[in-house]
Amino acid sequence: MRWIEAAIQSTAGEIDALCERLEDLGIEGISIEDETDFHTFLEENRQYWDYVDESLSQKYAGVSRVKFYLADDADGRETLERVRRALGREIETAAVEDEDWENNWKQYYEPIPVGQRLLVVPEWQSAVSPGRTVLRLDPGIAFGTGSHPTTKLTLAELETVAGPGKRALDLGCGSGILGIAALLLGCESVVGCDIDPKSPEAAARNAALNGIGEERYRAYAGDLLADESLRRRLGTGYDIVLANIVADVIIPLSGFARRFLAENGVFICSGIIDDRCAEVEAALRRGGFALLRHTREEEWNCYVCK
Repeated sequence: MRWIEAAIQSTAGEIDALCERLEDLGIEGISIEDETDFHTFLEENRQYWDYVDESLSQKYAGVSRVKFYLADDADGRETLERVRRALGREIETAAVEDEDWENNWKQYYEPIPVGQRLLVVPEWQSAVSPGRTVLRLDPGIAFGTGSHPTTKLTLAELETVAGPGKRALDLGCGSGILGIAALLLGCESVVGCDIDPKSPEAAARNAALNGIGEERYRAYAGDLLADESLRRRLGTGYDIVLANIVADVIIPLSGFARRFLAENGVFICSGIIDDRCAEVEAALRRGGFALLRHTREEEWNCYVCK
């Protein structure tokens, strides 16, 4: 089935009134694209990122528009003309095919070789690569697919330190990809933590895809920076602590991350854009860490500390 996508350019101040008028005319399923809402969303959720791609910002620059969809048939075209006459303003239209929106995104995910030893494979695909360990993942349920430079950098460093008998702590675990990789690389057990309440369930599901049960992987939800009881619950004595988050979290985290580490344990932190490196390095040193390695891909940076 084909649909008519109708878009009406507006201003932020008149969007509410325009939506009410469309509803009065019997239009349902209205969506709003507004630059103000976009920037408000970014500001209210700064703990999740340091960086927003310029193309995304440009997409919403100066934008205030209302969209709705009608069946591309006689009734739909008649409704469109009725709305156009009632509003007395231009309505931009485009034809849209009825597609499997729920599953079409999967076509963009392919197996991803990471470092020297891992191959990240979407759960619906079959793939093997001689000499690589397959990590199966549902990339649609939480952050962390293996494709982003920050995750690649962390996984590459994890390969050099993971091994039998070691325990790892993943702060900001998202999909669980780092902790699962640690286990597939030989670690004994992993504990994860994330501020997103949906993350523990997503991570557990991904662990199960790789044959890993609760006895080796468990995760908690909560704000590590604000919740001292959560820090105590996570425990101590980890050989590896991972934090692929953002600089605004890593900087305060550096002040107490050492408490999680065993003697000779390593702290791997990533998700740091170029212009925040100096701040992060200073915070790590204030926290008592020695910087062993610094790797970089595109504008993203990863540190291995002890």
